[in-house]
Amino acid sequence: MLDFIYYPVSALLWLWHTAFAAVLGPASAVAWVLAVVFLVITLRAALLLPFLKQARTQAAMQRLQPRVKSIQQKYKDDPVRRNTEIQQLYKDNGVNLFASLIPMIAQVLVFVGLFHVLRSFDRTGTFDYLPFGRTETMTVEQNAATGNYLFGPADVQSFLHAELFGVPLSATLGGAGELVSTVALIALPLMLIAAVATHFTARTSLDRQTGTTQLPFMRTLSLWVFPAAAILGGVLLPVAILVYFVTNNAWTLAQQHFVYRRLDAESATEAKRVATARANAAPKPGVKPRRR
Repeated sequence: MLDFIYYPVSALLWLWHTAFAAVLGPASAVAWVLAVVFLVITLRAALLLPFLKQARTQAAMQRLQPRVKSIQQKYKDDPVRRNTEIQQLYKDNGVNLFASLIPMIAQVLVFVGLFHVLRSFDRTGTFDYLPFGRTETMTVEQNAATGNYLFGPADVQSFLHAELFGVPLSATLGGAGELVSTVALIALPLMLIAAVATHFTARTSLDRQTGTTQLPFMRTLSLWVFPAAAILGGVLLPVAILVYFVTNNAWTLAQQHFVYRRLDAESATEAKRVATARANAAPKPGVKPRRR
């Protein structure tokens, strides 16, 4: 049912892997890692404008917060009128709440697609087709001879044999067995980098919010619980998925810095324009204001 996600994600991953494999060789783990990295870069670059719109929407909602509170107080006994007035206020100021969710929804869909595609390279044993619960059992020979969406059997074998510093890209820290110390040398730094990037992304975002728009428990969740989840959850994720998380979180942190600088510049320009307009509209010294 989610093939509309799996096939585009596998196509983009296949394109990047084909490009890097032409230089580094099809069995190169670095080619696979770079394919995942550039898959993230491609997606996030495509979502840059929606993310900018999302940031502008959030800034507009903060500016409108006093007026929203005034409407809530004025129509506290009339929820229908209250909601209508708030929606009209957002509409008049160009605030589109649904559009601001597009980047988040897209990232979730890509993560689900990439997780499934990467996990589908190894379908030996009992393989769960998340999120629908179907299972399939394949032998090692069957798995190696079966393609994975746009990847042919040769690509499947290439991924399964690809090792980064002796660690298979499909390996997880929680299921490494005797290789746990070797896998930890790769997985732990990736998990820590993802957690640190998550923490500082949340801190930067929260520092720009006013006290009236912050929920105390959300601050704790964003600053500490979510980064901790990146570390704890990383134990169960394949190395290739950890590469995705690190790239995605690092991009988010850098993009946030760029977008906030742009928004600050836009706010400064708008403030200067308003101040100039007021100055031009004010009566000159010694000149009586015109009566209308």
